[in-house]
Amino acid sequence: MARRRQSVTIKHVAADAGVSLQTVSRVINNEPNVRPAMKERVQESIDKLGYVPSIAAQRMSGSRSYIIMAINDRDLTIADWRAREGRDWIDQMLLGGMLTCAEHGYRMLIELVDTHNDHVERELGAAIAALQPDGIILTPPHSENPLITGLLAERGIPFARIGSKQGGLGIAMTMGDTHNARLATEHLIQLGHTRIGFIAGPEEFSLSNWRVDGWKSALEAAGLSAEGLCERGDFGFASGSIAAEKLLRTDDAPSAIIASSDQMALATLEVARGRGLQIPRDLSIVSFDNSPIVRFTQPPLTAIDQPIAETTSRAVELLIENASGKRPAEPISVPGKLIVRASTGKAPSANLSEPRTRSA
Repeated sequence: MARRRQSVTIKHVAADAGVSLQTVSRVINNEPNVRPAMKERVQESIDKLGYVPSIAAQRMSGSRSYIIMAINDRDLTIADWRAREGRDWIDQMLLGGMLTCAEHGYRMLIELVDTHNDHVERELGAAIAALQPDGIILTPPHSENPLITGLLAERGIPFARIGSKQGGLGIAMTMGDTHNARLATEHLIQLGHTRIGFIAGPEEFSLSNWRVDGWKSALEAAGLSAEGLCERGDFGFASGSIAAEKLLRTDDAPSAIIASSDQMALATLEVARGRGLQIPRDLSIVSFDNSPIVRFTQPPLTAIDQPIAETTSRAVELLIENASGKRPAEPISVPGKLIVRASTGKAPSANLSEPRTRSA
């Protein structure tokens, strides 16, 4: 029987480099008090021997677990996975978070937690006890749940709150929602649109209202009215259909609509076609999220690309820095960008002979 290869340990690295175990540990943990020449010497031994630090060993050597935990809503996430509708929020979080964690010798794990108040503390407490994370990333609606933020503060666990500007506990972070909505609106104004509708998300999400603010500010700056042009949905397809119907059935219907999620934008596209409208000749559509599905619609949708990966990456960096006592005083904003595709075009001319709407 072949003999099992002996695992390379920190002791082997120390012996090969001719240094103490403490020096190797400081290099592995990227501590600042190591001379560059010594760090290079130890790293050469690590590379030569193929040593891979184990999280278990690192945890035993100090108080850190080298785990960053991200929390997402259980019901919404599972519903998205089962629907297989192309939403990639978790994928983008993993992309940004896992790569940045790896650069610092950390690991990232995602936990799904029930948002119902009678479950939150129990579920979150169990996850913390099992994983003992060095930091936690909260996403909406958890990022503004006082039960969650209070529990983390009480236990002394650093946390970042994506989708929150609230002062006080944790590191507040946004994805530039006000800026992003303004960017989308200004794009449509530049195309000559003067009646620009907006389908917002639910009021209980702060980011929904920030997007409304961005849309309104762009209209006001251009001397345009927002009156009667905003409807709300819940980010889902059905609610987007209802909102789009309300906006398009009026006599003075908008010539462009911005929807606060890809699902609501897809619903707007379907409603518009049901009313005999051509996109973008009769109606321009802009979406938020830029999940994979919007590239394959007919026409492909212009969309705000939400910087999920970049924001998660920055959250990881801030949490690792926070272990050294550093913490930003102001909310961190990572703005998105507008990806222009074929669903937006010049506003219809006022003397267009063909009617813009017909009965469904």
